[in-house]
Amino acid sequence: MQILIVDDNDIALEALRHALHGDGHKTIVAHNGQEALDIVRDNVCRLVISDWMMPVMDGVELCKQIRRSDLSGYVYFILLTSKESADGVVDGLSAGADDFIHKPFDPAELLVRVRAGERILSLETRDVAIFAMAKLAESRDSETGEHLERMRSYSRILARHLVTYGTAHEQVSADFARLIYLTSPLHDIGKVGIPDTVLLKPGRLSDREFEIMKTHTTIGAETLDAAVREYPGVAYLRFARDIALTHHERFDGSGYPTALSDFDIPLGGRVVALADVYDALTSKRVYKPAFAHDVARSMIIEESGKHFDPVVVEAFRQNEEEFLKTRDRFSKSELVVAI
Repeated sequence: MQILIVDDNDIALEALRHALHGDGHKTIVAHNGQEALDIVRDNVCRLVISDWMMPVMDGVELCKQIRRSDLSGYVYFILLTSKESADGVVDGLSAGADDFIHKPFDPAELLVRVRAGERILSLETRDVAIFAMAKLAESRDSETGEHLERMRSYSRILARHLVTYGTAHEQVSADFARLIYLTSPLHDIGKVGIPDTVLLKPGRLSDREFEIMKTHTTIGAETLDAAVREYPGVAYLRFARDIALTHHERFDGSGYPTALSDFDIPLGGRVVALADVYDALTSKRVYKPAFAHDVARSMIIEESGKHFDPVVVEAFRQNEEEFLKTRDRFSKSELVVAI
């Protein structure tokens, strides 16, 4: 594994390099937090060992910035510190650090903690499998392009805002953003059960065809329910089931499949509803061009309290720049219409 080590002290860096190379690891070196952040954003390192006290950007701020960044995978963060107080530990954990090593460090302890980080990162193979399953379902519709990549990123942007600022009606756990990024690609998994004549029809569906299309929500939920029954303790499966079932419900109760309204709709479903619609509006389809962001923005705001939860709409308004950056990163050549 390639590990990023961050310290402004060359002697400390050499000690870290020596211990890690002896265990078969490759290293990249940075001398301050800003330099390290640029490296991490290039997605070349999944494990970071950083000193706390550094010029330009310290280790705690580096950790905070990594957690706020829209990265392709989780970064395991080990903080090197000479702080012994409980306050120091609290500050580091609050910033998002996964583990601590006290200075001066014991090389054997360092390697044990690195191996623990490798085990945690290996769990992302589960995430890869989930996304691969979602992509397999999506592959039946060649028009969706990078829809899953975009909408799960949009969902995470909204979720992070809700984790930070909360809502007036419900608690939002710190794991919410991670879970929604992991499970939102399964929102349309039920489309595997929709006939090609309906799913791939190049135009408006008839009333009967639309009723068939709507069943993808219940098909998806039933599929994931089978997994929940087999593994009842796996929280992300229940989270995914709720999203698959409710992402077409509307805040005013006019959606499907069960006409839920307001806060009876799980928060994950309310978030994915907006992310999914925004991507549909701003993406080209055989029956429509891609609308400009401002057009999509106006349509979403107009539907606040009707189609969408007003709290989620406000999260969208507060993070429009992040939506635009995400769209640009995953965009292909599309005709954009400003109407």
